[in-house]
Amino acid sequence: MPIVGVGRDRLFEALGETFTDETFDELCFEYGIELDDVTSEQEILRKEQGRAGEAAGDSEEVLYKIDIPANRYDMLCLEGIARALNIFRGRLPNVQYTLGMPPGQKPLRMVIKPETALVRPFVACAVLRGITFNQACYASFIDLQDKLHQNLCRQRSLVAIGTHDLSTLQGPFTYEARPPADISFVPLKQQQEFTADALLQHYLDHDQKLKKFVPIIKDSVVYPVLYDSKRTVLSLPPVINGAHSAISLSTKDVFVEVTGIDEVKTHTVLNMVCTMFSEYCSQPYHIEPVEVVDAFGQTQQTPRLQSRELDVQTAYINGCTGLDLKAGKMAELLSRMALSAEASADGQSVHVRVPPTRSDVLHPCDVMEDVAIAWGFNNLDEKVPQTVTVGSELPLNQLTEMLRVECAMAGFTEIATWALVSRHENFAAICSPDDGQTAVSVGNPATIEFEVCRTSLLPGALKTLGSSRDAPLPVKLFEVADVVLTAPLETSQVGAVNRRRLVALTCDRTSGFEIIHGLLNRVMEVLGVSLLDESGHLSGDQDNGISSKFNGGYRWQPSEASTFFPGRQASISITRQSGDKAGLDVQQIGHFGILHPKVLANFDITFPVSALEIDVEPFCFNQTYKSLPTHLYIG
Repeated sequence: MPIVGVGRDRLFEALGETFTDETFDELCFEYGIELDDVTSEQEILRKEQGRAGEAAGDSEEVLYKIDIPANRYDMLCLEGIARALNIFRGRLPNVQYTLGMPPGQKPLRMVIKPETALVRPFVACAVLRGITFNQACYASFIDLQDKLHQNLCRQRSLVAIGTHDLSTLQGPFTYEARPPADISFVPLKQQQEFTADALLQHYLDHDQKLKKFVPIIKDSVVYPVLYDSKRTVLSLPPVINGAHSAISLSTKDVFVEVTGIDEVKTHTVLNMVCTMFSEYCSQPYHIEPVEVVDAFGQTQQTPRLQSRELDVQTAYINGCTGLDLKAGKMAELLSRMALSAEASADGQSVHVRVPPTRSDVLHPCDVMEDVAIAWGFNNLDEKVPQTVTVGSELPLNQLTEMLRVECAMAGFTEIATWALVSRHENFAAICSPDDGQTAVSVGNPATIEFEVCRTSLLPGALKTLGSSRDAPLPVKLFEVADVVLTAPLETSQVGAVNRRRLVALTCDRTSGFEIIHGLLNRVMEVLGVSLLDESGHLSGDQDNGISSKFNGGYRWQPSEASTFFPGRQASISITRQSGDKAGLDVQQIGHFGILHPKVLANFDITFPVSALEIDVEPFCFNQTYKSLPTHLYIG
């Protein structure tokens, strides 16, 4: 969670009261935030640089480091923290933010050009008119932008903020995307003019802070850029603003522009910047809108300060909190959390109006949480549940633990591999065909090694083996984990399903086929699934009383999978009664055999390998109905 540093004395001034560290810590706890540390700039520098920091001349002002919930973007600055706590303590009524133009004036206009869709399609703007900065609130204004960039904006990859001295600019404005060589301006904190491509290279070579933002747009054919009517560059988002419109302590009118690839987050960030610092405007909490014309010619005014509305049942809130509150009392409590609320006519629900500062309120559960905070978590009654239950392990996880123990006792070493692999490793490297429909692809992979969700455990096991060439032979590895397969939306809401599988392999100077075959037999014996003969009946006297619970058995037969060596492989299938229907249900669950030399070469393995991979979910019946034979289950 983000930690916000604020000056203690300035915070107490905004709160209208002086607290001890202990009483302020209690207030934070009541509201659901935490006083993480009490320090100073000199103390921070002393910790980082040792004794050298003592003579640095930094402020000895006491700083409070406050731990803020990750979704409370309205509390990432002193102004937001003070406002929230003052409303909570009843010292400040709910703030009403207004949007409008002075009489006889039209709003500024921002026109979005179509080519911005190639790189960063969204922009939202606003004006803070008649603002009065001092050194403290100016620093807080900059810090809020940094905190938003680090958190909600995801290091500017989703959203970037630009603030400008409006007196140096002339509207209307345009948001364009142009080739890097066509963009030329003097960037912030520089004296000379750069083209966009030269500027990004300059930051890569000389600026440790800004270089991390360069890759966001560096490989784009066009770069986003904002101009005023005189073709003065406002900013090159998400990297740097222009020096021409830099704000200072003397700035009176601030033009705020927010660009991004996520429309919702773009408007949320603009709302936070405007609502937090509109209190310093000549007309407090009043924001001047900007008319934004998108690439299709549609016009909208930003920022969007309309309240969202929710109707929450009182029974839901009381049921979750264990309270017995009336709707009117709930509305009163919600007002302490900056939510305007009123009881419905029948008293069965609460109508809640969510202000633009509370973007974290998305669902009735968020309203319920705020009621609990305002009531006081320590004031909630402790009640013994009417029923006492003991949680139990899911059958699939119980089965997994049984198989892990059994494979380990058979002399195999467990491994844990990545669930994401490259497409090449998942298919071509194990000589498996890729139809383009089986694997779930990652939309924006961090590296080429994380392109798809694995559809087999074998590539990860072979990659581990290939990285363990110096290990003494034999090497025997296993893993019980999930693979991810695509599925029709009729059977899966997300279009994919997880399947639990077991993979095992042995590598030695000889193939070790008999070892893998023996492990298969042992696993089936432990599961109580008996071997069937060619006619589909149990081989010999194998019915141990558990096969009847499984209603079937397993068999293996020669196969022709390209992953394995021809003539040295078999497919594994199970046959069981198909529920209430007459007849048998036959299902293939995996393969085992000696791996093909091409597969071994793809993973730099020089010794023969035998492998087994099976789907274990068909055996996920309740394993606790009877002690398993020849196996002591450790629960």
